[in-house]
Amino acid sequence: MIFSPHPDDECITGGLALRLLREAKWNVTNVAVTLGSKRERRAARLRELKNACELLGFDLIVAGLEKINLETRKKNRARWNAFVKIISKILAAQEPRVIFLPHENDGHPAHVGVHFLVLDALEKMPRDFSCFVVETEFWRQMANPNLLVEIGTNDLADLIAALSFHVGEVKRNPYHARLPAWMMDNVRRGAEIIGGTGGPSPDFTFGTMYRLQKWHGAKLAKVFTSGKFLDAKKNPADLFR
Repeated sequence: MIFSPHPDDECITGGLALRLLREAKWNVTNVAVTLGSKRERRAARLRELKNACELLGFDLIVAGLEKINLETRKKNRARWNAFVKIISKILAAQEPRVIFLPHENDGHPAHVGVHFLVLDALEKMPRDFSCFVVETEFWRQMANPNLLVEIGTNDLADLIAALSFHVGEVKRNPYHARLPAWMMDNVRRGAEIIGGTGGPSPDFTFGTMYRLQKWHGAKLAKVFTSGKFLDAKKNPADLFR
C-alpha cells in the first residue's frame, strides 16, 4: 500500500511496489492522500491518476484530504485527528503487509505531512497490528537509507509512461524525462551510502533507495543491521519474510 502525498508519487517512488506486483504477484493499492493543493486541478488530476494506476496495475483509494502538513498537525488538532482517523480506518480495512510513505524530511510540506499522518495513524492501531514500513525519498535525500532496489528497464519504461499520464504536472516540470537520470544517481549514491564506503558498486544501472523498517509493538523496529542491494535476480518478497 502506497501512501502518496500527490498524484504522481505512486510512479516516482513505486518501483519496488511494481516489482512486488509483477514478480511476487502481490496486490498493490495506491492511497491518494491528497489530489493536490489547486482545487481547479483536482478533477483532472484524478483522471490522470486513474490512468496511471491502470497502466501499472495498482488499485486506487482516494482519501482526497487537504492541508496535510505540519502546520495543520500543530495548530488544528481537531482537523488533524479527523484525518488520522481516516487513515487508521484504511489501515484497519486493508491490513497491508507493507506500506510505503515519504521519509520525515522529504523536502515538501505535503510529503513531510503524509509521513507524520501515517505514523500517527499507526499509533492509533491496536498494539498487535504490524506491517513493514518502507520510507521513500524524492524531493530531499534520506540521511540513512538502507535499501537500494534495482529497477529494470521494462519497469522503468512503464513508470515513465505512467508518470507521463500526469499531464498537467509534467508539463510544468518534465520529471518523467528525468526519472532515469535520478535512478542512475541513486545507484551512484547507494553504492557508498548503503553498500559502505569503498565497497563494490552494484551491478545494475537504475535503482531506487528506500529505508525499510517494521511497525511492531506500536513502534518502528529495524529489520536488518546493514544496507542491502536488491538486484533483478532476487525476489522482492524475500525482504518481507
